[in-house]
Amino acid sequence: MTLHRAWTATSKQELIIEVWEALDCESVGCRELEEIQKVLHHRFGKGGLESPAAIARVVADEGAVLRHPEILDCDSKWRLRKLQSPAFELELDFSDFDKAVASFAVIREGQTSGDGRLREVITNARENQLLVSRSKIVTAEERQRAKEISHWLLVWLQSPQLFSDWLDLRMASTQFKEKFPT
Repeated sequence: MTLHRAWTATSKQELIIEVWEALDCESVGCRELEEIQKVLHHRFGKGGLESPAAIARVVADEGAVLRHPEILDCDSKWRLRKLQSPAFELELDFSDFDKAVASFAVIREGQTSGDGRLREVITNARENQLLVSRSKIVTAEERQRAKEISHWLLVWLQSPQLFSDWLDLRMASTQFKEKFPT
């Protein structure tokens, strides 16, 4: 059931609600969430990508009745497909702080507990940063930054559930700000 029509919404949240209303369904499950995802992708391209759980939250706030077990299953499968996609690894870049933070956001969005491939990708990224941190052909500043990012990756490997909170605290710390003033 693909909806083809002119949508008036200008934001993702508005479009989610507009499509949900157009579906005119009594409850929302996987089929409805996937339909909303298709419209988001068609309208906003790659930037329109939202997880089934995120879409479910928006429609639930508008009063939708959710088929929770179906939504959880749909969201888990979507995240697993995203992690297994060849493009997932290409989205990750740990070459500087801003790119690393953005990459961790991508990881958090697609993360499933105990995913071996993700751990392998993070381990490889850490090894690359360690190589840069020891390299004599890059500047001292680049070595210091690579060492810091390799530490972030190690913390993620040790405790992915706590990582986001840890990173927020680390970047707000006086030590970090003195070490990396820009």
